Amino acid sequence: MPRLRRFAGPAVLVLAASLAAGLSVDRAQPASAGQTTLGGADPSVIKVNGLYVSAKSADGGIVVRSASTLEGVATAPKKKVWSDTGNLGEVWAPEIVHHEGKYRIYFSAGRSSAHRMYHISSTLPDSGYGAATKVALPADQWAIDGAPFTFQGQRWFVWSGWSGTVNNEQNLYIARMTSGTTTTGGRFIISQPREPWERTVGNPFINEAPQPVLDPNGQLHIVYSANGSWSSKYCLADLRLRAGGDPANVWDWYKSNGCLFGSYAPNMMSGWDATLKVDGPGQNTFVLDHGNIATSPPSGNRFPTMYHAVPKGTPYSWSARYWYTGTAVWWGNTTYRRANVPGATTNTGYSLKFFE
Repeated sequence: MPRLRRFAGPAVLVLAASLAAGLSVDRAQPASAGQTTLGGADPSVIKVNGLYVSAKSADGGIVVRSASTLEGVATAPKKKVWSDTGNLGEVWAPEIVHHEGKYRIYFSAGRSSAHRMYHISSTLPDSGYGAATKVALPADQWAIDGAPFTFQGQRWFVWSGWSGTVNNEQNLYIARMTSGTTTTGGRFIISQPREPWERTVGNPFINEAPQPVLDPNGQLHIVYSANGSWSSKYCLADLRLRAGGDPANVWDWYKSNGCLFGSYAPNMMSGWDATLKVDGPGQNTFVLDHGNIATSPPSGNRFPTMYHAVPKGTPYSWSARYWYTGTAVWWGNTTYRRANVPGATTNTGYSLKFFE
């Protein structure tokens, strides 16, 4: 997503000028090698009653596309479901789910340190959404990339945010929810970008775009993006909650020992290969039924995913990103290791392998 605060190199200034002029990055070009015809970042797609429904930031608001196939989303007509009439600012990374009979879209909006999470809902996928409501997150700090999910009967919200008012790191936080827009209790940090492979590109250092999913053992995973989104070293990594663990306890989470999906070979976890066709893959969606992690794919065959990346050989920039269809498979008996921290230092279970 275009986070213009991070640096001011020439490529960013070009994109900033385009955004300031009100131009959309919702563009199209011929597809190749899993690339959809849809340009831009931050895909979010769910499947409801056989229909694939996506949400995307475009045209000064949020647009929805629906299609009978995942690939068809890219060429489906877009319908604008929300406009920033209140002048909130930049609109980033809408996340769509279907819960309690409603389509719910969560997105970040604001300028600079004012970014907060918002919510709109409708009984229909592409019309009938009302005004945006701010999601009441603990501490009321800068927040983006929020995603709701239910785990063992409790509703949760996970997002990327700052610890305070200074943009040094983007951490992953989690909080319990009591409604679609309300949380209870504190926010709990579950990941910080402190591993060497997460700090290849910084200023700030990044953990963002959390995507919850359940593995075949019923263990909770949060797949997230690491390193700066302005770099080809952007990648997907994994947090795995230990069996019986508390999602609010950081020491119950175990992190993959490197990127699971990325184009920079030195950062890849041992046994995982770098991409051949794309650079800097990140910000994925698992295309779950209703966006509900209870429908997470079982072990066995590959299952569909979508992510954004830049075509291999294209100079890396935000404006060069496209949505890609891909696949993933659960990879069993994988050990994540950590050192010099409380509790057990290893945890073995399912991980994920991603394919272009």
